[in-house]
Amino acid sequence: MPFVRVTRRYRFSAAHRLDTPLLAPERNREVYGKCNNPYGHGHDYTVELSLAGEVEPGAGRLVPLAVLDRFAEEVLLKPFDRRNLNLEVPEFAALVPTTENLAEVLARRVAAAWPRWFGAGAARFEKVRIWETRRNIFEVCADDIEGGASRSGKRISNEVIQSRG
Repeated sequence: MPFVRVTRRYRFSAAHRLDTPLLAPERNREVYGKCNNPYGHGHDYTVELSLAGEVEPGAGRLVPLAVLDRFAEEVLLKPFDRRNLNLEVPEFAALVPTTENLAEVLARRVAAAWPRWFGAGAARFEKVRIWETRRNIFEVCADDIEGGASRSGKRISNEVIQSRG
C-alpha cells in the first residue's frame, strides 16, 4: 500500500505573558518587548497535526478523520483553548510560554497520547506545526522529542538571553 502523510488543521485561542524570573524586569521588557505586557495578551493559534504511514487496504485511509479530530480535541484543543498558558497549563509553571516552547509541549502531549489512541497501527505521529501569527510558524517533529528530551537537551539560560541583548 502507498505511504502517505496526512495533516489536519485546528484552531484555538490562548493568552500568555513572556517573562522569566531569571531576568530583571527591564531585561524581560528588552527580550520580550510587547509580549512582556504584565496583563498578558492573546493569540488565535492555528495548529497542524501531521501523521504518516501506509494506507489501510480495506478502508483506503490512514486513520478515520473523525477519530483524529476527537484525538486533537482531547489532546490539543481542550487543554489550551481559552486558557492563560502561564496560569492554567502545568508545563508553563517553570517554562516561558513562547510559541517555540508551546510547540514542544504540544508535540510531547501528542507523542504521549498517541499509542493509547492509535496503538501500533500503521499511522505514526510525525509533527506539530503551529502558527502564532501569519509570519511566525513553529514546528516540532516527533523524532526530535523521542525519549522525553529536547533535541539539544538544553533550555535557554539566563546567560544566553543576556548575550543576545
